[in-house]
Amino acid sequence: MLSTRALGLAPSLRQATFSPARTHVLRNVIRSSLTKRFVQTQSLKPEDGTTILNTQRLQRPSSPHFTIYEPQLTWIGSIFNRVTGVALGFLLYGFSLAYLVAPGTFDSTHVIEFVGGLPDAVKYAGKFILALPFTFHSFNGIRHLLWDSGKFLTVKGAYSTGYAVLGATAISTVILMLQ
Repeated sequence: MLSTRALGLAPSLRQATFSPARTHVLRNVIRSSLTKRFVQTQSLKPEDGTTILNTQRLQRPSSPHFTIYEPQLTWIGSIFNRVTGVALGFLLYGFSLAYLVAPGTFDSTHVIEFVGGLPDAVKYAGKFILALPFTFHSFNGIRHLLWDSGKFLTVKGAYSTGYAVLGATAISTVILMLQ
């Protein structure tokens, strides 16, 4: 806008734009360009449109596309925290419902007798399977509480607390497994 004033083009541009002869020509050019179709269209049944849409959806990449992103501690920890939370929830509710349905079968005496009869390798594997998600979810929960209090919110802080969670998880899992 300033360049048209500096060069003195504003009056001539206004005249060219708003003159009656020019608007008639411009209107015809716009109409003729808008009414022409360069792509042939055809009518489709609603189920054909759904089929085309489903085919297009199958060809789309998942988001985020795992083949282009480098795995990072932050999002792997986040996914594992969610998975361990769901697993521990299913375990808690599953055992609680089993105890409600058959209290004589799932009471502590029967569970201890059953586990006592298992081979040592199965006991250690079971302890590992139970201890790993419990310890990771617990330590990562403490990490999130620290984040909620405004601490360790930098990239360096996120990674240092992530490695601390992994280390504490490994050590506490081994300790719980060997007891």
